Amino acid sequence: MKTYTMKPADVVKKWVIIDAEGLVVGRVASIIAKHLRGKHLPGYTPNVDCGDHVVVVNAEKVVFTGKKMTDKKLYWHTGYPGGIKERTMDKILGGAHPERILMKAVERMMPKDSPLARKQMTNLKIYAGTDHPHEAQQPEVLDIAAMNPKNKREI
Repeated sequence: MKTYTMKPADVVKKWVIIDAEGLVVGRVASIIAKHLRGKHLPGYTPNVDCGDHVVVVNAEKVVFTGKKMTDKKLYWHTGYPGGIKERTMDKILGGAHPERILMKAVERMMPKDSPLARKQMTNLKIYAGTDHPHEAQQPEVLDIAAMNPKNKREI
């Protein structure tokens, strides 16, 4: 029996839509990363972009477990001496770009320093609201809340 390795010409990419309203950030991010890489497919090949296109709507309505919403902080540096800045998750979700929380969570679950991972991240489209411009691709609905009761939290 031989091991099957998928070629780039054999790849059939699907479009998947996920409604992130009420979903726990880490759980939904791991499922998105799995679909972006193609690890849910039986013909998964690590060096080929065989994952799906993933569209996430309602990214502003994701939830955190515990007190992460007020205690977890994201840091960045301005480049100037003493220029460390911080922002809590509730400030980011209430700000202008709440989809960045989910984007960074998925990005940190992908392989590091990899051109293939950067290519696979371009297949991820995240929108804060319910509207998205990908209706023409007829995306399949992926119900993450029905997969496991721990995936969804009531606010």
